[in-house]
Amino acid sequence: MVGRFPHLSDLLCCEAPSQAGPNPIMAIHKVKLFSGTSNPDLAAKIADYLNVILGSATVKRFSDGEIFVQINENVRGRDVFIIQPSSPPTNDHLMELLIMVDALRRASAGRITAVIPYFGYSRQDRKEAGRTPITAKLVADLLEATRIQRVLTMDLHSGQTQGFFNIPVDNIYASPVLLNALRNRGVENAVVVSPDVGGVVRARSYAKRLNTELAIIDKRRPKANVAEIHHIIGDIDGKDCLIVDDMVDTAGTLTKAAEKLMEHGARSVVAACTHGVLSGPAVERIENSVLSALLVTDTLRLSDHAAACSKIESHTVSNLLGEAIRRISDEESLSSLFV
Repeated sequence: MVGRFPHLSDLLCCEAPSQAGPNPIMAIHKVKLFSGTSNPDLAAKIADYLNVILGSATVKRFSDGEIFVQINENVRGRDVFIIQPSSPPTNDHLMELLIMVDALRRASAGRITAVIPYFGYSRQDRKEAGRTPITAKLVADLLEATRIQRVLTMDLHSGQTQGFFNIPVDNIYASPVLLNALRNRGVENAVVVSPDVGGVVRARSYAKRLNTELAIIDKRRPKANVAEIHHIIGDIDGKDCLIVDDMVDTAGTLTKAAEKLMEHGARSVVAACTHGVLSGPAVERIENSVLSALLVTDTLRLSDHAAACSKIESHTVSNLLGEAIRRISDEESLSSLFV
């Protein structure tokens, strides 16, 4: 059966196409879409793309902080997708997801897929010192303990996190959306910059698709959320620099990198990061930085403070995630989404 969007480029439009009546693909497979409290706006856009109505669930907290979930409609035998990024407060939203999965499983859902656009704890994917945890693996174990059948996520911090699971994990990429946004800004005199050695593969992929040169920042991180920039590898003199990364958290590294690039002769600096965590003083740092713009996606819901920042632009990935959900439900290949 042919999908509604045979070409990947069609997924990049901001508005989901209208269609009279229920989507026959979704009706046949009895898909149910539920949202936690982490990012209901993204869930609503995905539901709009799929032309389905979000399932009804009650999620509330008791006075002592415990989370209560009740599914308010029949899900017996249904193909259920729960949309819940583990955004701050990470622990609350992760626990909420686990409880929702348990409630759906006890309600006899046919298959449960956790849609986690932003996978919290993904940076803790290895032992960096003695007697430290690998928390990404712990989170994978917790999710599997609920007996979910599948995970759909976006731009994992490191690909090996998929190996922490013993169930299928689909890690799709926001690059089609961010590439489109960068092209709209103009890339004739641009150079793609990797903020560290670990991001070279991602940056090279962007440079290839934008037909630009590549530069690399030699960075050292003495402790979490602190970075020291030592060298810049590549020609950036007089160029418009495009920094690409999977996430921006406190924005300290990003704003220092932008400042260093300008000191070395860059004409302008724009950053494109999939996950806009933007914790602590991030928004103030971005507003006061030499960055021309920071492009993020809506895998995480922006705070009112971040949304009001003139330099922060949010671009939706709802169509990409919606198409991935449709293909998973129809047992179709996701290969063309792995760009």
